[in-house]
Amino acid sequence: MSTNKVYGDAPNDRPMIELETRYEFARPEDYLGIDENCRVNLCLHTLFGASKTSADIMAQEYGLSFGMNVGIFCGGCLTGPSHTGVHLQGFLSYLIKAALKKLPYTIYGYKGKQLRDQIHSYDVVRAFEEFIDNPRPGQVYNIGGGRSNSASVIETIALVEEISDMKLEYIYEDQPRKGDQICNVANLQYLRQLLGWACVGA
Repeated sequence: MSTNKVYGDAPNDRPMIELETRYEFARPEDYLGIDENCRVNLCLHTLFGASKTSADIMAQEYGLSFGMNVGIFCGGCLTGPSHTGVHLQGFLSYLIKAALKKLPYTIYGYKGKQLRDQIHSYDVVRAFEEFIDNPRPGQVYNIGGGRSNSASVIETIALVEEISDMKLEYIYEDQPRKGDQICNVANLQYLRQLLGWACVGA
């Protein structure tokens, strides 16, 4: 289980447009999100992203060199009923926790318009099951909620407030997190084509 952090801030090099409540990729070819051909070199990673990249490449090597049925799933914002989000990881889970416990939530940079896609753990496990039935040694798959399950941070806050009828207190810091991606949406076409998988929420 890898992460979209293997791509570092490389996705930020793509042209983007700023809308009222979110950033979006400007080019039609980027609309569905980041695919598996995004580079992992010559970009800023977090230490977490760098450690995941090394494990990602090692797993690919075992699959490609020795024919081992190893699949690599680069996940974005995964969530579910047992998810324990913390301040800098587990965006949706922690945001909900902050709302329930009336904790101030901190938005880091990009005016809160950075785009994220959410995927339920149920859909992730289903993708693993599809891989077990049809393994491709050393294959990399981006996995996330995709375009139809994407929302910016401020859009998500507004939605949580609307659903829960609670007001979320938040703090804005202009400095983005290091290596953060402005638009983090997984292109799911490869996963669908090779495994026949589809996100239930998509």
